[in-house]
Amino acid sequence: MTALILALIAGAVVGLALGALGGGGSVLAVPALIYLLGFTPAAAITASLIIVTVTSLTALYAHARAGHVRWKVGSAFAAAGILPAAAAGAASAHMPQAVLTTAFAAIAAFAAITMLRPGGTAGHGSGDVRLGRAAGTGAGLGTLTGLLGVGGGFLAVPALVSVLAFEMEAAVGTSLLVITANSLASLATRSGAAASLDWATTGLFTGTAILGAWDGKRMAAKISGPRLQHTFAVVLLAVAASMLAEAMT
Repeated sequence: MTALILALIAGAVVGLALGALGGGGSVLAVPALIYLLGFTPAAAITASLIIVTVTSLTALYAHARAGHVRWKVGSAFAAAGILPAAAAGAASAHMPQAVLTTAFAAIAAFAAITMLRPGGTAGHGSGDVRLGRAAGTGAGLGTLTGLLGVGGGFLAVPALVSVLAFEMEAAVGTSLLVITANSLASLATRSGAAASLDWATTGLFTGTAILGAWDGKRMAAKISGPRLQHTFAVVLLAVAASMLAEAMT
């Protein structure tokens, strides 16, 4: 019963992050699955991809209805990450669990620091967006998705805002398209691992994450983007520090 309650709480938090920030759900889902629900790192990565894929699709629908998805740039961003995500997903199955945990914590810390730093000024047009730059960034995020089970939204949003001059709302909506595509590509290489998952816990986690994503979308409309981003970054730093300490003991 305790595990089910923890899954409910963790799922709600992950959904809130995805709905409000367009990313960050998987960065919280993986450590929650490992340290709260007893999943191995490999199983947590697979379960996280399932949770984030389904939740991101739900949140993407809500943001698309509001007109916050830049489909042209988002598609280039996502397409560039599909093959790297699949290749890295296959490679991660042969990596030691301690290496995966340490790498995940390092990426989470880097993302938190990036989000705490002052970002570039966002623009409001899409005519000057460079698709090549979006594709290059998308390939890197796809690799991270495959290796570590992260959708890449926590890096995609800052990149879309500071590098490609997206306003925050469009960056959040477009990042959900990228997350969904990358997570699906990585999941395609993990069909065998998915068969042995604890589906009751994973399903409950996913269900509450979907509900949380809708609440996160409403929250984003009421609270400023920078405030949400800074709050999430502080939580992320704490998670990264905890995971690094665990991996080193």
